[in-house]
Amino acid sequence: MTTEDEIQFWLLLLGYVVSRRKRRKRETIRNYWVHPLTSQRFSKGQFHLRYGDLRKCPKRFFDYFKMSIRTFDELLENLRPVLIRSDTKMRAAISPEERLCVTIKYLATGQSFTSLHFRFLIGKATIRLIVRETCRAICDALLNVLMPEPTPETWQQIAEDFYTTTSFPNCVGALDAKDIRMKMPPNSGSKRWDSSKHSIVLLALVDSSYRFIAIDVGAYGTTGCCRIFKKSNLGRKLKEGKLNLPEHQALPGTSHPPMPYIFVADEAFGLTENILRPYPNRNITPIQKVFNYRLIRARRAIDSAFGILSNKWRVFFAPIQLEANFVQDIIKAACVLHNLVLLRDGFVFEDILSNPLHDVAWSTVRGPVSGMLVRNSFASYFVSPQGEIPWQNEKI
Repeated sequence: MTTEDEIQFWLLLLGYVVSRRKRRKRETIRNYWVHPLTSQRFSKGQFHLRYGDLRKCPKRFFDYFKMSIRTFDELLENLRPVLIRSDTKMRAAISPEERLCVTIKYLATGQSFTSLHFRFLIGKATIRLIVRETCRAICDALLNVLMPEPTPETWQQIAEDFYTTTSFPNCVGALDAKDIRMKMPPNSGSKRWDSSKHSIVLLALVDSSYRFIAIDVGAYGTTGCCRIFKKSNLGRKLKEGKLNLPEHQALPGTSHPPMPYIFVADEAFGLTENILRPYPNRNITPIQKVFNYRLIRARRAIDSAFGILSNKWRVFFAPIQLEANFVQDIIKAACVLHNLVLLRDGFVFEDILSNPLHDVAWSTVRGPVSGMLVRNSFASYFVSPQGEIPWQNEKI
C-alpha cells in the first residue's frame, strides 16, 4: 500500500468514527418521543395550574399578564382563528389561551426560552415557535386597527389634545428613536460590545396620551435618527406631502400668519417646516430658552411612552438574544400591545419616570432656512401675550 493509499484509508476510517459518534449522540438525545418532564404539562405546567385561579382574582391576573381580564379576552378573540391548532393521534394541541399566555409572559419578563420551558413544560423549540407566531399574529390582526393611518380630522384632534395638555399649538406628535439592543451574534468579528452595531432602531411618533401614532422598525443603530426618519414610511410621506396633515392654521389668539402643523423632536432630527427641534445651547437668547422649555415640555410625551413601553414589556431591559427578524416582530407586537393596554387599562404613573431604552447615535444636521423661520415664529409667539404661560420664565 502506497503512502497516499494509507492516508486515504485513515481519513475514511476517521470520518466513519466521527459520523458514528454523532449518530450515537443524536440517538442518546432522542430517547423520548415526549420527554417525561413535558408530558406532565397538563398536571404541572404553570398555565394549567394557575390560569383558572388567576381569572378569579382580577388584580393578580393584571400583575401576571400586565393587562386586565377584559383586555386579555379581547386580544385572545382577535387572535384565536390564527392560533388555534388541531389535535392529532400523537398529542393534544396547545390551546390559543396557552399560546397567548406564553407569549405575554415572555414579553412581560424577558425570560429565556429555557426558563419558560421549565415553567410551562413545553419544549424550548416549541416555545420559540409559539412566541414568533403569536407576535406576528398580533401585528397582522391589530397593527392597522390600533395604529391606523391618520386622516386630517385625526391630526386635528391630536393637535387639540396636545395644546390642551402641553400648551404647544399646531403639534401633531412627538418624535424620537431608541435603540433596541440585541446580543452580539457569534463569529461576528467584534471583540467588544458596541450597542450601535448590534441594535435595531424603533422610530416612533406618539400623541399626548402616550399612544403610538406610527412606528418604523428595522433600521440598525449605526444609521442615525435623521437618516432613519427620511427613509421611513412616515418621513417619505411627509416629504411627498402625502401625510394628510391639515391646512396651515394661525396660532391661537392670532389671525396671521398661518403656521404649519409640526412634530416636536430633539437635536438628533433635522429641522424642517414640519419638525421642530431645540435651539443649540451655545449663545442662546432668553426667547430661545423659552422656546426650548416649551418644546421639551411637549416632547415629554415620547419619553413617557417609551418609559411605559419598556417598564411594562421588560423584554427590552436587556439585549434580546434572538436574530434580527425575530426581534423586529417582538418590537412591533409590544408596540401594538402598548396601545391596546393603554387604551383599555390606562397606565401606572411610576412607569413614565424611568426609561431604560438607549438613544440612537446622531450627528448634527443643519436645517433649511424655512425650518428656521417656522421655529423663530413659534419662539416669538411663546413670549407674546397670546402664547405665553405664567410659569415659563421660572423654568429657564
